[in-house]
Amino acid sequence: MQENNNLYKGIILAGGAGTRLHPITKAVSKQLLPIYDNPMIYHPLSTLINSGIKEILIITTEEDVGLFKKLLSNGEEWGVKIDYATQKKPEGIAQSLIIAEKWLNGCKSILILGDNLFFGPDLPLLMQNAKNNNHGATIFCYEVSDPERFGVIEIDKDNNILAIDEKPKEPKSRWAITGLYIYDENASTIAKDLKKSERGEYEITDLNRQYLEQKNLNVVYLDKDYSWLDTGTHETLLEASNFVKDNGIKLK
Repeated sequence: MQENNNLYKGIILAGGAGTRLHPITKAVSKQLLPIYDNPMIYHPLSTLINSGIKEILIITTEEDVGLFKKLLSNGEEWGVKIDYATQKKPEGIAQSLIIAEKWLNGCKSILILGDNLFFGPDLPLLMQNAKNNNHGATIFCYEVSDPERFGVIEIDKDNNILAIDEKPKEPKSRWAITGLYIYDENASTIAKDLKKSERGEYEITDLNRQYLEQKNLNVVYLDKDYSWLDTGTHETLLEASNFVKDNGIKLK
């Protein structure tokens, strides 16, 4: 197991029913929908590849895994190795680390949600630096106008994280936690010890709180030079397509 200690693998969680996007997601996974000229899944895949990840696990539903395999195959086209796992029932983001435990085989991980898109200057360098400097876990936060919709961090005057609040009615800051996370080799073990929330899910917020309690939670603040698009609604799906088109973004 020792040789895996400095190796990072990537996980893309591309499950869920996409109910907020019905009827367009009744027959196809949300992460296979187009963002202008490419399937949505290409964007988180590109984020991982550009940060130096060579082995990637796509976690999706039993119904959709064949479509992802048809689109992405084994990853040879991008010079990476892609494997697949299924999520029988969507039981929270942290569940992905439980599903991926054997595949990770003691490696560290970068977890990204399949419907989260990130753009900005030198993003690959920012990701590589965060990966190299990670001790425990690292979350990426973005300042939003509607923090009550997200997991939000409370920070002190020196930007040190004090607490995490999930969809707070009275947010202590505007810094929302995005769907991009870096974890050490202990994440799967910690996730397995989590208790399910009232909605029956292994909450990623609870996992991050475990690292915070251990004083092992790092934060990367994405300023306004960066863009974070969470494509969970019809409006944000259209916004993402227009953003890619209008900014002439080409995937590398």
